[in-house]
Amino acid sequence: MRVVLQRVLEARVTLSGDVVARIDRGYLLLVGFGRRDGNAEIAWMAQKVAQLRIFADADGQMNLSLTDAGGRILAVPQFTLLADCRKGRRPSFANAMPPVDAEPLFQNFVARLRAHVGPVATGLFGADMRVHLINDGPVTLVLDREGSLEGTHHDP
Repeated sequence: MRVVLQRVLEARVTLSGDVVARIDRGYLLLVGFGRRDGNAEIAWMAQKVAQLRIFADADGQMNLSLTDAGGRILAVPQFTLLADCRKGRRPSFANAMPPVDAEPLFQNFVARLRAHVGPVATGLFGADMRVHLINDGPVTLVLDREGSLEGTHHDP
């Protein structure tokens, strides 16, 4: 499982020009699943995202979590995060979970996030979305669940 987390001042998802989800300050999560991902990866990732301390405290140090800072989450499913671009010029999606299997995992991940942090806005699974954001910092983190990304890790 791979999540690209961006700390944002605001973010929204549009579909055919209509806003389908929007948040102010918080996290924009781009979420992708590998073929071997399951409940263990989802539980780990939801807890990791909820507990990260990447908002500034009164001293300007990254010491506050999303809930401490009063932030929200916008989670967007993104199949292409599991692309392997090491060979050739066309990405391989062989390690990405098929959409029919990934959609329930995405819904499970969102439910677990909600249990940790409250309301979570989402993009639409399988839709041709436009994601708009204003980065805060910018702070961007790539979170991988170790061991779940079959074939995507290699020795230097």
